[in-house]
Amino acid sequence: MSHKSKEFNRITTVGELEKLVSFLRSEEGCPWDRKQTSRSLKPYFLEEVYELMEAIETQCPESLREELGDVLMHICFQVSLAREAGHFGLEDVVATVRDKMIRRHPHVFSDVKFENYADQLFAWEQIKKEEKAGKPSPGKSVLEGLPKDLPALLKSYRIQGRVSKYRFDWDEPLELFSKIDEELKELKDSIQAGRSEAVEEEIGDLLFTIVNLSRLLGVHPQLALERTNRKFIRRFKELEKLLHKRGKVLGELSLEELDAVWEEVKKNERTRVSD
Repeated sequence: MSHKSKEFNRITTVGELEKLVSFLRSEEGCPWDRKQTSRSLKPYFLEEVYELMEAIETQCPESLREELGDVLMHICFQVSLAREAGHFGLEDVVATVRDKMIRRHPHVFSDVKFENYADQLFAWEQIKKEEKAGKPSPGKSVLEGLPKDLPALLKSYRIQGRVSKYRFDWDEPLELFSKIDEELKELKDSIQAGRSEAVEEEIGDLLFTIVNLSRLLGVHPQLALERTNRKFIRRFKELEKLLHKRGKVLGELSLEELDAVWEEVKKNERTRVSD
C-alpha cells in the first residue's frame, strides 16, 4: 500500500473527502477526473441520485450507505471544481444552507408563532420568494424558480403545491372526480373526432388532474407510480416464468391468453400474501 493510500484511508469527514477529490484531479491523480467539469458530471450525478432512490425503496442499509457515499462524493466533486475556479468552498456551502435553514424556521429560531401547519407552509414560501428576489416583489410570479429539468410529473406536483399555498386549490379530494370525468370526456371526444393534435393536450390535462388528486390525498404521485411500475415488473416476470414452464413463447399468444395468465399471476400473488 502506497503512502498516499495510507493517508486517504484515514478519511472520515466531508472536508477530507473534498481533499481526496482535489488529489484525484491533480497531476498525481486520475486523467478522467482531471477532464471533468460541473456540466460533464451532470448525467453521472443524476444516475447516482436515482440509485440512491432505489436504495431507499429497497430499505437495505448497506446499499443506502453506499449510495449516500456516491452522492456525497459528487457533491464534493462539484465543490472542488468551484473552489478551483475561485467561486466558493465547502465551508461556504455549509454556511449558506445553515443560514437558510435558520431563516426559514422563524418559529424554531425566533419568537414567531404560526396558528397552524398551513400558515407555516405559506410563510415558508414567502420567505423563499423574498430570498430569490432579494427583497419582497409583488410583481414576481410564485411559480418562478422551479428547476427547468424537473421531471414533468414532479414539476406538476410542485406547481400545484406552490399555488395551493395561495388558496388556489380544491377544498376536498372528492371534488376532483367531476373534473377527472370532464377531462376523460374531452380526451375521448378528441380521439373519436380524430383530432390528434388535441389528444396530447387532453392526456396532459388528465394527468395534471390525477396529480392534483393524489396531492390532496397526501400521496406523492412519483412514489405511487414507481410502486405500480415495480408491481408490474414483478408480475410480468412471473408471467414470463409461467409461460416458460409451459413451453409457450411470449409474443405468440393472443391478448386473451396472456390476460388469463396475468390473472393467474395476480391470484397466486394474493394467495402468497394471505398465507
